[in-house]
Amino acid sequence: MKTLTTTILALVIVLSFGAAKADGSNNTVNSNNANAKLSVDYAINTYVNAVTMGDVKDVNNILADNLKYSIEGSNKKMVYNKEQTYLAFLEDADTIQDCITTTTVNNPTPDIAVVKVEMQYVDCIRTNYVTMSNTTQGWKVTNIYSTFK
Repeated sequence: MKTLTTTILALVIVLSFGAAKADGSNNTVNSNNANAKLSVDYAINTYVNAVTMGDVKDVNNILADNLKYSIEGSNKKMVYNKEQTYLAFLEDADTIQDCITTTTVNNPTPDIAVVKVEMQYVDCIRTNYVTMSNTTQGWKVTNIYSTFK
């Protein structure tokens, strides 16, 4: 009887894990699967690491093709597309920012998340509002709006 109970318990555990992944919402990154769906956490961490630490190795994977990056300057607004943004990341590769960074995810849904990335420098604060969308290729950055105080 004890063997039957143990077998049934093991079967229930296996079926529970299988059912949890049956909806296709696997949010982990499997480096062996080119079609692995990127999680929102992975996308956020990749973006923040690229901006603050110059770690750009995976940043192109999280930028949407239709990315719009707007920077509010004191007298003008600059707007960049994905290619221009990616090239800027490459130019700043391995550059570590001397700032304190805080990240806040505001009211995420299964399809969209707005992330506030605040970088506090000695003489100013840079705030990036990053919009991420859950696409068929995983979570992608679709919009970045950057301000300075």
